[in-house]
Formats: sequence, C-alpha cells, structure tokens
Amino acid sequence: MNQFLDQAIIISVRAHGESGAVIHVLTEDHGKCGGYVNGAQASSRLRSTLQPGNIVNVDWQSKSEGQLGRFDVELEQDISASLFSDAKSLLAVQSACALIDMFLPDREKQDALFHGTCALMNIMKTDQWPAVYITWEMAFLKEMGYGIDISKCAVSGVEGGLTHVSPKSGRAVCAAEAEPYKDKLLEIPSFMREGELSDDDITKGLKLTGYFLMHRLLQHSSYHALPDARHQLENSMDSV
Repeated sequence: MNQFLDQAIIISVRAHGESGAVIHVLTEDHGKCGGYVNGAQASSRLRSTLQPGNIVNVDWQSKSEGQLGRFDVELEQDISASLFSDAKSLLAVQSACALIDMFLPDREKQDALFHGTCALMNIMKTDQWPAVYITWEMAFLKEMGYGIDISKCAVSGVEGGLTHVSPKSGRAVCAAEAEPYKDKLLEIPSFMREGELSDDDITKGLKLTGYFLMHRLLQHSSYHALPDARHQLENSMDSV
C-alpha cells in the first residue's frame, strides 16, 4: 500500500461515475497529484470543499505507485466561499489553478510554487490581489523555465529606468533604448518598477505575462489555448 498525508490546494475537479470525482491537487511535498474522491458529487460537504483554490489536508492511498489512487480530503481554508460575490477574484483563482493543472508535471515537488500559491489564495480577499496575481504569474513562468528578466537593461546593462520587455528575449529594456521600438515591445507596469500601482497597471501586467504564457509556455505544450478563466480575467480587467 502506498500512502501519503499532505497539505494541498484543490486545482481541478472532474465528475467521475455517478457520485465520485477525480481531483487534482498541488501538494506541499508531493507536487501535483491526482486521485479519486468517493461520493464527491453526492455530499454537500465535499462539493463545497472540492472547489478550486481551497486549501485542504489530503490522505492519498493506492495499492501501487502507478495507480490513480484515492483521496480523503478535509477542508482547512475555504477560499472560494469568501470570494463568492467577487467575480474577478474568483476568475483569478480559477486561472491560477487551471494554469497549474495544465502545465505543471505530475509528482515533481514544487514547494516554492505551493507556498506562493497559498499566499496568493490568502491575499485574494484584499484589494492588492490583482498586482499579486500578476507577480504570481511571473513566478509561475520562471518555475516553468520561461522567466521574464526585469533586473537590468538587456542593451545597456543599467538597472534603473526599465520600461519595456522584449517579446523575443523576455528581457527588460530601459526607456532610452526602448524609445525607437516602443510599438514592438511590451510595457512593464509601474508597480514592478516603482512599487506604486497606477490605474492601467493591471491591464499592462496581464498583457505582459499573458504574452509569454501564450507564446512560450503554450507553444511548448500539447495544448492549443490558455484556460478560459485566464482569457476572461484579462478581458474583465481590460474593461475597467
């Protein structure tokens, strides 16, 4: 018998059979894992527990390492219920969970991503969540090997005055070097440069990370589109 106990974040739930569900979770010590939950559709407690973004304790058991296995799940933090009336923050939670579900390989320990995602879920109740969500996407891209480097200018090497990112290299460019090519570059939101959030920063940030999610991460995967929640989130923030 194979078994582990761990803390986890619910990232996806798919109905299976008449009353069960197959869920995927991001765990602290065992990476992304899948398993079957008996009675997931029939139990109101389980239905409310098995919502993307919720932080849970899991007991996973399987007769052999290669099998799907079964989960027993206990709720620790009900993230989804606290955001029920906020459509945009719910979209952000769904987007983060769907990106993990789509692109993260199974059974590879990702403790930094786990703790970063827990922090994101806990800050979703505050007004700061949009900037933190963009920072989370930056970290996710880095974890997946497609990081955006905004530490210094790719041309001059200066560390100040960075305003844009090259879509080809993923590296920052300072204002002086960016000026002739502004229409071909991606803008860095001011909160990443100065720590102050401007009115259009969220739109700029989502466009910046969205470009690399689409043109780097997605193109090197078997998927053909980013999660619907990610598109809806960007569209909803762009309409503000």
